[in-house]
Amino acid sequence: MKKVLDGILEGLLTRYKQRVPDVSVICNALVKHGFIGSLSDIENDHIAFRTMGVPHLGIQSLEKIFLHCGYEKRDFYRFEQKKLNAYWFSPPEDHYPRIFISELCVNELSKPAQSIIKSYTDEVTSDPVIALNLDNVAEVDGFLHQPLWRTPTWNDYKTLLDESEYAAWVIYNRYYLNHFTIAVHRLPAPCNTIAGFNTFAQNCGLILNDSGGAIKTSPDGLLIQSATIAQKVEAEFSDGKGGTETHTIAGSYVEFAQREVLEAFKHLPPDQLTRKHRREGFEASNADKIFESTFTHQINKNNDA
Repeated sequence: MKKVLDGILEGLLTRYKQRVPDVSVICNALVKHGFIGSLSDIENDHIAFRTMGVPHLGIQSLEKIFLHCGYEKRDFYRFEQKKLNAYWFSPPEDHYPRIFISELCVNELSKPAQSIIKSYTDEVTSDPVIALNLDNVAEVDGFLHQPLWRTPTWNDYKTLLDESEYAAWVIYNRYYLNHFTIAVHRLPAPCNTIAGFNTFAQNCGLILNDSGGAIKTSPDGLLIQSATIAQKVEAEFSDGKGGTETHTIAGSYVEFAQREVLEAFKHLPPDQLTRKHRREGFEASNADKIFESTFTHQINKNNDA
């Protein structure tokens, strides 16, 4: 089972890094400045997926891949304004990333938006994950990187963008990895805090998501996060007439997380600290703002940089 999970994660991260140059910029800079010896020293705190909450898809479908690999379903989160639900999943072993899967509550959108989305997702007539051999790495990897429905038109994408930027992102990107997350508390000072890491990232030329402030902190003060804004990608859309047209849209981004040591374990020396000694799970108020890393008001800052 470990080989299967290793292969799935490798496939996801390989394509993600190709699509998000910021990953190489920040990781290579950490090596260059001596904060880590090699890229393998970076701990991946979590990865995230976005889905459509419609029959045959959504969390209930995608989660089957990771539950099969030994992940356990944990806490539920609700994002009322963005009309999203989410769960996080804990890994079978600590060196694997946590997984965060969200889904758009499509039936809460306007009728026109629902009609557009369902015109695509209705092409999926059964749960596609059930048909997979979940022990076959190539089969699962191929599924996670193939279209689930036809290429959307630019007009449909723009219409969805006006109502739900999350919907627009998913209608084009499908199951592309939304982000991976560097666990900054595993790095040496001054990069072992979000404040210090943000300074380092900005000095590397990265632009940060400032929705709700560049630093997002949970009410208990134990989960501190930040993120870059999504990198723009050239996307090919259907023109609705049998041809295609290309436009620049939001792709994926990089997140950074600092998990503080729980009070009961603060007496432990640093070399004895493991994941179980630190703040677990996620925080809806933090995640709500990090979702906006792909939103127009954030990615357009690239034009100003």
